Amino acid sequence: MANPEPVPLVIVEGFLSSSAGAILWGNFEEHSNYACQSNGERGRRTIFASVGPVSSLHDRACELFYSLVGGMVDYGEEHARENRHDRFGRTYEFGLYPEWSEERPLHFLGHSMGGPTVVKLQWLLSIGFFGKQYTADMILSVNTVSAPFRGTQLVYSLGEDTREAPAVRSFSPGDILAKAVHLAAYLSPVLPRFVDLHADARGLSFRDTSFRSFLGQLRRSDWAESRDATPYDATFEAADEREALREGAVNPNTYYRSYCATLVRDTHVAASHWISKMVAWPLYASSVVIAKFDFSSLRPIPAFMATVASASCASKLESDSNLEDGVIDVANGGDYLSAALRANDGVVPLFSQWHPFECRSTRCKHFSHGDKLLDDSEKTRYSCSPEAGVWSVHHLANTHHLSIVPFWFGSRSQKAFWLDLGHWLRAIDRARGRASAAKLSLKDMSIPT
Repeated sequence: MANPEPVPLVIVEGFLSSSAGAILWGNFEEHSNYACQSNGERGRRTIFASVGPVSSLHDRACELFYSLVGGMVDYGEEHARENRHDRFGRTYEFGLYPEWSEERPLHFLGHSMGGPTVVKLQWLLSIGFFGKQYTADMILSVNTVSAPFRGTQLVYSLGEDTREAPAVRSFSPGDILAKAVHLAAYLSPVLPRFVDLHADARGLSFRDTSFRSFLGQLRRSDWAESRDATPYDATFEAADEREALREGAVNPNTYYRSYCATLVRDTHVAASHWISKMVAWPLYASSVVIAKFDFSSLRPIPAFMATVASASCASKLESDSNLEDGVIDVANGGDYLSAALRANDGVVPLFSQWHPFECRSTRCKHFSHGDKLLDDSEKTRYSCSPEAGVWSVHHLANTHHLSIVPFWFGSRSQKAFWLDLGHWLRAIDRARGRASAAKLSLKDMSIPT
């Protein structure tokens, strides 16, 4: 019997990079497909899905769904009315994977805001947003790299108001970026195709709006200073709102894995490529800004602050409660959790990269691999069936937000990452195959002869 075709992998990019595609991501498939091809199987298909680079998680998730199945993007009547944009966006005449269903599921890999986008998509599927025929089981695995599930301090440092988000401080980097986005949206009909903001439903181009209205948006952006844009979704307040709705709750039939990067300021990230070195230095600067952020300035107070306080008390009282599975030292649990707020990859704090919700409110296992993400001894992890409905959290030491993806440097850590991900996805495919075979066998046994 021939080996079945591997389940395809959909890649969802992050903030400002949703049209980069395979041009920047490089020759990763040589390594991600090693697990399949070395066992005589076909290579795994990779699908790059383009979504709005500055759009809200809701809008990005809707665009992701329709780019795969095809059809006109429907943001939902209620959402469109609340956020004052058209209900319908562009039409995808041909979907990237129109056969997508429970029987033909997909793996997803999200970098940065691509991670929460996939989580948002699964939540919309779970509540029947796209129709009852589409379910959360259509997502076989969620894999993320440096994803800000619970927000990031950096968005405030760049201009988001700490007390009145989504307001943006005038002349801040975020305010300047918003003006650049509006300029790009206004000129979009004459710009290259790779500059695609997916702003069709907002009517911001010179074909849809007046020059006077454009100038008004430059003074104060209705989009950037709304709850329907990436900057607000990256705040701690927005993350608390999502968790209150139980967005991000694990699906029992989906496999979850997060790769969490952290910079170490007293050492240097190994970088042989000049572009890698050039990218790393600004992230060191932003890493310091994140580490020194004053959390007391935030209003409303983020929910995770109560966790930090209770964890600190527990550690001081030498509590034997297990604050984190496999990561936090019980005797210093509070200190570790506090440090996780400061530790970051230059963009996202460590605790936010783990998964949605606190560990006590979800199912998770934490691992630390350091620089040896994949070696001979670790391949044994995939000899057993992976566990669905559990976040598998992997810490990558001395790496920054862009060390692994999207830029391809051909580094040892990048090759190791893609090898590891390829083995992980193949293990999931095999587990799914065994489960399907078992169901088929039970069905055959139930048929009377």
